[in-house]
Amino acid sequence: MKNSRIVFAKRPFGEPDDECFRLEEVDVPPLSDNQLLIKVGWLSLDPYMRGRMNDVKSYVEPMQLGDVMTGESAGVVVESSSERFSPGDHVAVHQGWQSYIVCDDDDPRLMKIDLSNGSLSAHLGVVGMPGRTAYFGLKEVGKPQEGETLVVAAASGAVGSAVGQIAKILGLRAVGIAGGPKKCAYVRDELGFDDCIDYKEEGFTERLRESCPNGVDIYFENVGGKVTKAVAPLLNAGARVPICGYISNYNDEDITKAETPFHILKSLDSVPEHRFFVVFEWQDRYEEATKQLGNWVKQGSLKYTESIGEGLSEAPSLFRGMLKGKNFGKQLVKIADV
Repeated sequence: MKNSRIVFAKRPFGEPDDECFRLEEVDVPPLSDNQLLIKVGWLSLDPYMRGRMNDVKSYVEPMQLGDVMTGESAGVVVESSSERFSPGDHVAVHQGWQSYIVCDDDDPRLMKIDLSNGSLSAHLGVVGMPGRTAYFGLKEVGKPQEGETLVVAAASGAVGSAVGQIAKILGLRAVGIAGGPKKCAYVRDELGFDDCIDYKEEGFTERLRESCPNGVDIYFENVGGKVTKAVAPLLNAGARVPICGYISNYNDEDITKAETPFHILKSLDSVPEHRFFVVFEWQDRYEEATKQLGNWVKQGSLKYTESIGEGLSEAPSLFRGMLKGKNFGKQLVKIADV
């Protein structure tokens, strides 16, 4: 049996070009004790992957040349030497861009999927890592209080769309920021945000100010750059800023020289409570979040959309498109029917 995989072939200078990726075919190795073979159905593409391509210190080690491109997949167990997993079990695992995965049964990045919480693909989105990122980032770092105003950047994306909807469930006023009238209409009309401002439109800063007459209590950061500069002066005393990422800088030729949200926030006269967070901080509570997110989806109070590409070979171009905001909702690659 052959495994198709995409490996990291060259460090990018700015936007990753085709030479940064190499498609390989290798034999699937036989299982050792307590391992499972997973046939991948879906691959998740996420902004953090771009940061892992840089040879700079971060919250995790950078990828090395020749590594399988980092990423989370969802699929089905087709062979097992483990007592904990059986053929037919659905799983999510963080083992990169490949069509088959051999995995130890105690891998901390391996999670059994209960399809009663949502579809297999949803476990890479609204009830998976992006949904959990929204859930814990808002609740634990944002510390929301009923009646407050929340602003979330990249509001039509997998994380941002969940953040705003969870804020509404918790009784907050939710204002989104997104790129283009179609995305803004979706966020406002379909997802139920109180407002959504197009950052590409003239008068963006003024529109945002008008939409937040009582200032901003929580700013959930996904973008950075001019969006952060527009939100920062509106932050109230006691405001909190969970920093999930800042995608506007990810393709910078030298991200170490970027003006990040940390620089912008620390330049304010009154510096808000803010910190970078990663969802792994709450790994022991994943089941809690997944069940709650799944219940909200079933109730119709948490909606989502998926942007789906077909075939592992298309992942690099879909990845580039996602970094430019071409996706609508969660960006997925369908690898196989499972």
